[in-house]
Amino acid sequence: MNFELSDEQKMIRETVRDFAEREIKPVAKELDEKAEFSYDLTKKMGELGLFGMYLPEKYGGQGLDNLSYIIAVEEIARIDGSQAATLAAHNSLGIGPLYYYGTEEQKLKYLPQLCTGEALWGFGLTEPNAGSDSRGSKTTAELNAGEWIINGSKIFITNGSCDISIGSTVQAVTKVYDDGKKEFTTIIVEKGTPGFKQVTMHGKMMWRASDTAELYFDDCRVPEGNLLGKIGEGSRIMLSTLDNGRLSIAAMGLGCAQGAFELAMQYAHDRKQFGKPIVKFQVNAFKLADMATKIELARNLLYKACWLKDNGKSFAKESAMSKLYCSEIAREVADEAVQIHGGYGLMKDYDIERFYRDQRLLQIGEGTSEIQRLVISRHIGC
Repeated sequence: MNFELSDEQKMIRETVRDFAEREIKPVAKELDEKAEFSYDLTKKMGELGLFGMYLPEKYGGQGLDNLSYIIAVEEIARIDGSQAATLAAHNSLGIGPLYYYGTEEQKLKYLPQLCTGEALWGFGLTEPNAGSDSRGSKTTAELNAGEWIINGSKIFITNGSCDISIGSTVQAVTKVYDDGKKEFTTIIVEKGTPGFKQVTMHGKMMWRASDTAELYFDDCRVPEGNLLGKIGEGSRIMLSTLDNGRLSIAAMGLGCAQGAFELAMQYAHDRKQFGKPIVKFQVNAFKLADMATKIELARNLLYKACWLKDNGKSFAKESAMSKLYCSEIAREVADEAVQIHGGYGLMKDYDIERFYRDQRLLQIGEGTSEIQRLVISRHIGC
C-alpha cells in the first residue's frame, strides 16, 4: 500500500495551509464574535479554486481527485470551522447534487457560477420534524400546469440565506400512497422565486461565521424543468449526497482535531509551572501522545475512504466510519486541549475555546453519530 501523497496533493496542502494562516487566521476570532459571514473570504476561496475542485474544467472546476478536495477542507478546518463549513457544504451538498444528477443544461447553467466564490447553493433536506428521519419530510410539491407548487419549510440549511446564496436543492413529497408511504422528489428552487423565503438563523453556539438558514415555501411555483433527477428519486439523491458529504464533515473533524492539537502543543511548550514547561510533565506528554495517535488513525481512515471513491469502489461504509470517527476524535482532542490550557482554555482570548465550540456540531450534522453507527451496522450485516 502506498500512503504517500502525490506532489500535486502536497502542493495543495501547502497552498491552502498558507492561505488559511495568512487570510483566515487573523480575522477568525472577530468574525466569530460578530457572527458575521465573510463574503471576502468566500470570494478568496473561490479565487484559489477551492469551490468545485473535483468538477471537470468544462463546468468551472479544477478536475482534481476527491482526496485533494478533502485535504483542502482539512486545512481550512485546522484554522476555522466556520470557513470550512462554507467550503464543505457548498462543495458536497450544494454543488454535488447538481453535478451528479443534473441535466447537461442544468450543469452548464449553475455550476460555472458556483465555482467562483461569488455564488453559493443550499441543500434543502432537514425540516423541523425531519432530522435523522429524512423520510419524515412534510414539504410537498404538486405538479400543475407545467409548474411545481411547493409548500413547507426547511431548517439548518448551510449557505441558504446569505446575499450570494442563489438557490437550493429541495426534497419534497410528490405523492402519498394508500399505504402511507411517500414519494420524494428533488427540485431546484432559485433565489427570488415568488413564495420562496430565505431567513438567516442567529444565536448559534458554533460555526458562528457561517450562514445557516430557514427556508419557507408558500405556494412557491417553479418550472417543471427544475426537476433534479427523476420523479421519485429524491430520497436516493439526497442520501447519496450525504455519503459524499460525510467525507467533508470527516475532513472538518480531522482538521479541527489537528488545529486543537497544535494549539495544545504550543501552549504546553509556552506555559510554565513548577519551574518548567508543562509539556515536560508526563501527564501532559501522554495526553499529547494520545491525541497525535488518534489524529493519525483518523487521517488514515478518511484518506482510505477517499481512495475508494477516487478509484470507483464502494465507499459508503467507510464514509460513515470516517464521519463517525473523525467527529468523535475532534471532540476528544478538543476536550483534552482545553484541559491542557486549564482556565485559559475557557476564555475567548484563546482560540481553543472556539475550537471546542465548533467541534460540537460535527457529531450532529449530516447524520448524527448514532445514525452513523446505524448505517455502519447495516453495512456489516447486523
